[in-house]
Amino acid sequence: MESKVEVLSTVKVENNGDLYKLVDTLNRTLKRENLMFGLALDAEDQTKAVFTIYRT
Repeated sequence: MESKVEVLSTVKVENNGDLYKLVDTLNRTLKRENLMFGLALDAEDQTKAVFTIYRT
């Protein structure tokens, strides 16, 4: 079975210690809608975080 993940949107935001809580809540709440959310530090600027929305 092949699983495709489609990137719907990506945005860079100021890094904040609580962002992971939002991503966790979104993932738990919208899993049934085939949406997934990701958060990573920007490789070039550690003061920024990259927030990505995926459709699974």
